[in-house]
Amino acid sequence: MVGTTQLITLNRPERLNAWDAPMRARLLALLQRANAHPEIGAVVLTGAGERAFCAGQDLNEGKTFDGLRAELWIEEWRLLYSTIRRFEKPLVVALNGLAAGSAFQVALLCDVRVGHDGSQMGQPEINSGIVSATGFWIMREMLGLSRATEMILTGRMAAAEEAHRLGLIHHLVPASALRGKALEIAADLAGKPRLAFKLNKQRFCAATQAGFDETFEAARLIHRHAFDAGEPQRVMESFLTKQR
Repeated sequence: MVGTTQLITLNRPERLNAWDAPMRARLLALLQRANAHPEIGAVVLTGAGERAFCAGQDLNEGKTFDGLRAELWIEEWRLLYSTIRRFEKPLVVALNGLAAGSAFQVALLCDVRVGHDGSQMGQPEINSGIVSATGFWIMREMLGLSRATEMILTGRMAAAEEAHRLGLIHHLVPASALRGKALEIAADLAGKPRLAFKLNKQRFCAATQAGFDETFEAARLIHRHAFDAGEPQRVMESFLTKQR
């Protein structure tokens, strides 16, 4: 039995679908439910609107953190990232625009990424005063140390063609075909032998678990230090002031 494909849409278009705590918790619950539901064969993750899959962390939330809240924030991400890594079914991303920071990381943790000419991917945290602790590990796994270092320190975004060339986007299609292509890929993957698919994904996770655990312990300490020092909050507030 192939099962149905569930479409999950990040739905805060007025904030370019940027994450806040309720949104992270809702996505976590939906993924956990889909993983356990016998009639769901695959999931496609996308964003509302035409501008962004997700702009990453909502700076209006982040600017309120202190060191302790930053530690708890990292634990929220640990749980969400772990759930994605341990998701036993096909998980396909339809990149309907910008995927920045933690959204870039979420996309990279999924199985297959589909984009269009307007898709952009990158790690611009440094521009908001946020250390790219988890992003460094994920990007190094995908791209190697040299490219990860350059993208993190510059904070630049990669356009669709570059992201496709680097393997960050697997399929480039016209914007009008984006969702259909993602659903097609999800259905095809859901038709694979389920046990083999599940065991393959378990092996991918196990082979990288030590790095994942070390990364999140480091991230907890790094972000506690940074937010206790106050730089991220100041930079985020300055950025938001300029946007008003």
